[in-house]
Amino acid sequence: RRTMMTNDETTALEGVTLTSSAAAKVGELIEAEGDSSLSLRLAVRPGGCSGFSYDMYFDSAVDASDIVNETDGVRVVVDPESAAMVAGATIDFRDGGLQGAGFAINNPNEQRSCGCGQSFC
Repeated sequence: RRTMMTNDETTALEGVTLTSSAAAKVGELIEAEGDSSLSLRLAVRPGGCSGFSYDMYFDSAVDASDIVNETDGVRVVVDPESAAMVAGATIDFRDGGLQGAGFAINNPNEQRSCGCGQSFC
């Protein structure tokens, strides 16, 4: 099952959304790659000190079973196995100045995360 939703249609049951700042940064990175067919894929993998870790990468392949959301023209794709663990999550991009810049995932399904912020359960 493939679901296309806008931010206004996203429910807590499905999908991951990007904030406008994250969509802008991902859009810049995709443009730098020179391949407009790329999507940002978010997956959950076993590992890390808390049990699971996030995996984010660009992907041009989208399966019919993937959940796809779009924000400001940028697609974020989640495989069905990861979807339950990240349903309702938001990816943000923060320019932290001296603290550094980076993506942050606000996942309402996290029960706890590790001190370094790289894994969760």
